Amino acid sequence: MTLLTRLKLGLGLWFIVIAPILVGILYASSSDLDYLDIFLLLLISMGCCGVFSCLLHYMLPRKRPAQVEVVDGDNNSSSTKHRIGCLIPSSLTSTTTTTTTTTTTAADSKKGGGYINSNSAIGISSSVVEPTLLNMALGDGNSYDIDEDLHSRQLAVYGRETMRRLFASNVLVSGMQGLGAEIAKNLVLAGVKSVTLHDEGTVELWDLSGNFIFSENDVGKNRALASVQKMQELNNAVLVSSLTTKLTKEQLSDFQAVVFTNIDLETAIAFDDYCHSHQPPIAFIKAEVRGLFGNVFCDFGPKFTVVDVDGEEPHTGIIASISNDNPALVSCVDDERLEFQEGDLVVFSEVRGMTELNDGKPRKIINARPYSITLEEDTTNFGAYERGGIVTQVKQPKTLNFKPLREALKEPGDFLLSDFSKFDRPPLLHLAFQALDKFLSELGRFPVAGLEDDAQKLISIASNINESLGDGKLEDINPKVLRHFAFGARAVLNPMAAMFGGIVGQEVMKACSGKFHPLFQFFYFDSVESLPTEAVEPSDFRPLNCRYDAQISVFGSKLQKKLEDAQVFVVGSGALGCEFLKNLALMGVSCNSQGKLTVTDDDVIEKSNLSRQFLFRDWNIGQAKSTVAAAAAATINPSLCIEALQNRVGPETENVFHDTFWENLSVVINALDNINARLYVDQRCLYFQKPLLESGTLGAKCNTQMVIPHLTENYGASRDPPEKQAPMCTVHSFPHNIDHCLTWARSEFEGLLEKTPAEANAYLSNPAEYTSAMINAGDAQARDNLERVLECLDKDRCETFQDCITWARLKFEDYFSNRVKQLIFTFPEDAATSTGAPFWSAPKRFPQPLNFSSADLSHLHFIMSASILRAETFGIPIPDWAKNPKKLSEAVDKVMVPDFQPKKGVKIVTDDKATNLSSASIDDSAVINELIMKLEQYRKVLPPGYKMKPIQFEKDDDTNYHMDLIAALANMRARNYRIPEVDRLKAKFIAGRIIPAIATATAMATGLVCLELYKVLDGGHKVEDYRNTFANLALPLFSMAEPVPPKVIKHKDMSWTVWDRWIVKDNPTLRELLQWLANKGLNAYSISCGSCLLYNSMFPRHKERMDKKMVDLARDVAKLELPPYRRHFDVVVACEDDEDNDIDIPQISIYFR
Repeated sequence: MTLLTRLKLGLGLWFIVIAPILVGILYASSSDLDYLDIFLLLLISMGCCGVFSCLLHYMLPRKRPAQVEVVDGDNNSSSTKHRIGCLIPSSLTSTTTTTTTTTTTAADSKKGGGYINSNSAIGISSSVVEPTLLNMALGDGNSYDIDEDLHSRQLAVYGRETMRRLFASNVLVSGMQGLGAEIAKNLVLAGVKSVTLHDEGTVELWDLSGNFIFSENDVGKNRALASVQKMQELNNAVLVSSLTTKLTKEQLSDFQAVVFTNIDLETAIAFDDYCHSHQPPIAFIKAEVRGLFGNVFCDFGPKFTVVDVDGEEPHTGIIASISNDNPALVSCVDDERLEFQEGDLVVFSEVRGMTELNDGKPRKIINARPYSITLEEDTTNFGAYERGGIVTQVKQPKTLNFKPLREALKEPGDFLLSDFSKFDRPPLLHLAFQALDKFLSELGRFPVAGLEDDAQKLISIASNINESLGDGKLEDINPKVLRHFAFGARAVLNPMAAMFGGIVGQEVMKACSGKFHPLFQFFYFDSVESLPTEAVEPSDFRPLNCRYDAQISVFGSKLQKKLEDAQVFVVGSGALGCEFLKNLALMGVSCNSQGKLTVTDDDVIEKSNLSRQFLFRDWNIGQAKSTVAAAAAATINPSLCIEALQNRVGPETENVFHDTFWENLSVVINALDNINARLYVDQRCLYFQKPLLESGTLGAKCNTQMVIPHLTENYGASRDPPEKQAPMCTVHSFPHNIDHCLTWARSEFEGLLEKTPAEANAYLSNPAEYTSAMINAGDAQARDNLERVLECLDKDRCETFQDCITWARLKFEDYFSNRVKQLIFTFPEDAATSTGAPFWSAPKRFPQPLNFSSADLSHLHFIMSASILRAETFGIPIPDWAKNPKKLSEAVDKVMVPDFQPKKGVKIVTDDKATNLSSASIDDSAVINELIMKLEQYRKVLPPGYKMKPIQFEKDDDTNYHMDLIAALANMRARNYRIPEVDRLKAKFIAGRIIPAIATATAMATGLVCLELYKVLDGGHKVEDYRNTFANLALPLFSMAEPVPPKVIKHKDMSWTVWDRWIVKDNPTLRELLQWLANKGLNAYSISCGSCLLYNSMFPRHKERMDKKMVDLARDVAKLELPPYRRHFDVVVACEDDEDNDIDIPQISIYFR
């Protein structure tokens, strides 16, 4: 019973019991009171109770609906806080039934949980709340249950419905060593309803190398209890609680999914049998990390439905023609290759002529080609195809029949492979983990690292199990691999925990939501290549009674020393950066006086970061990312030697990240989110011959690339093709999808509210300089700039909010009516091209002008957001009534809209290759002079010091009306062209160019990179020991391969690659440099520095430079500035061999200090 309920009940009892007694006493002691007075006293008492009760209802804290409390006798620890991402208005919660306003048990909430009926489990009542103008116009009426500011990147991956299912899910994580902590972290960040942490054991020093939650102060405490508070800090919206006693099968019924990370096989089989047969089934996941080996097993029940197999948008195609055949051939425009596959189901819409296909019936593809598909359909008797039409894939749910663990152990089926060079490894590890379980049951302990007797014992057990398999036994049980497995069996390494934490966390979310294809059913992985290349003495595995003992038991103390001595540069401290810093701190990287970890990031923390960048808290919003992340990493491991900088890495900061800085580094780890920065860091690592560990994520996908000096190609050696851009004429006049509409909307937003006001300010701040620049330019762009500034300061200048409304209303008419009328006047529906083909053929869509109506909330919403932002640029106060639909409608209706008549001879760009819509004119300079004269006249009437306020687009602030205006612009334009409209969230993803991101993919990527870091810092590994990875957690797919070696160039007995840089020291002269090259059999005929030629054999005067120092030539001829921190400069030399063949040689660095 809540405090509020108790107080209300107490007040009720007070009225029932105490009030009549007091009234009786008053009646007995006063002869003046009659029955009417008594009745009035009772009424007053009742009213006081009601008022006080109502006040308490709003004043006292309340638990959110359907809150979960898992009780654990005397050993319960739970934190109950309000859901940040579930903003339920009081008007809703106060009118719900008793069952939704009081706390329920997890078992009760499970009845309405899962992904079948999630609304009932998140406390959403059926009460009706009058929607605002904002959410009615954008279709966001149900968005109050998801904090879009916080979860925007995650919403871009999952969508609202999946997020609501997650919000309704209760999860148990059993085993709070490193792997359990990583899984729980990812679930809490994702925002499931509750996470219950279970562990019967206590924290040991051994745990600290794998678990970011624990500190040395936690040693001796129960692991689950020690984890609750720090897990709760990650997301106050999730209820985090603990269980510290032995689990019973019946307790599992309180959850939609249960995860076990440290459980024996016998108990696991019993628990899984219970979960498998439970109604509804409980998703059961068993995961283990043992040294450099790991496995996952999933059982989601006998009949599990996957709602969305891959999470991708349905494929579409724009139809060019459809044949009257059996089977029918559908040809599409050749803008983009089709992604359909044989067996896909598709539906048709907007088909003209052959309208029978518009019936919404799914039709099967029997043959798919790049630009056409063949249907299992007879269209012989259908109407003849005329034009238009969209074909769209129908995504089908998939049902999976999971085997229980008991059966799957004997008949595992196909294993999910990650590395095709180890195709025989999963069956061996399937055997090894069973052997380890038997070893533990027989000896009651793990094998001891370095103890050969224990390794042989485990190999013997594995051999016996293998012999019992009969025809299914393995031919080779690979004792070497099993020996490594035995030695590291007790250790939970942080990189392995991070990687598997990402995989398992994602599997839990699949189980709770039905989104993405589950892992079916076993996955095994190892990274034995991460072990040192040199043999490790058994004594080197011995524990040192330190926090790194678990890691030492796998790699030995020598590699641990190398980790601690490392000089590491982490570029970026966002989602990837936070995970990397956590991993490095736990691994002990740069954790002694010889080592140093430098992290830099010029960004600050925003609310949207908190759902992935787990080192940040809500009170850190606005602070520097690198500073906060570095401080948080230092709390994970106080020995970490870390320096946080706020500098962008680029040419402009080479005074900070100078030659000495790069030369002293051991390794560079990129945690960046843009290609240009990655390419710059790649060039720096190439130049200074430093290893670069590269990674990136996109939604559920992640990739890693190892860039190792002289062993692999560099990051920039291969690039993805540039993203295809829509032609300018398509965006401005002929859009055929919502992306085109949003691109146009973003462009108009920036032009109206940022660029034009900025241009106006540039003119007003220095009219002479600005006009002089425009006259010198004298082109169409200069003319356009002046026209826009003149329009802004004259015709469109606003002085009152009513002026802003007038401007917005006229903009609506211009954008969505007048321009369309002109377009269809210039190109009527029956227009033809010069070849006689219909002008309005696919992919063009024939538009219709909009008629403004103040009764249409989407029209009104455009006016509201546009007028508010226009007022902001002019510094005009925004009245309260601006957001009131009725009053705004009245103000709009006052605006006089002039009639529009299309004009003949208007040029509309139709060329796909056009890059500018402004047409040049022979009299541009005359027009520019005239515009300048007009500007001067209007400037004189402006108040002194008049300035505008340009608005810079900010997508992550939902209160600033930026996305409201962009969504309104795009949707009105979409309505013109009969393109499906989108809500504000979808508009934000596209127009804001939001990169979908989830914590699970980030965790996996960083775990994989840190497994490679062991190899880099150990040294001596060959290229075949390294792994590049591409993974897609949605499918799931894991693809690992050796990196590509660099291209080798040979000359005589020499060879070099892109990694080589020839160094010439002792401040040589030009003659000495030429002789140095001649000694290598190379005849230099040209030497350049930057864009300047220092020497060319064809120029006789250049021979006068022979005895000059190269550094002097660089200063005098190339005008090269060499700051004090620079000790060398680079030249590019063109050479020939003795047969006059050009030879590409490496860049040459000339050291002059």
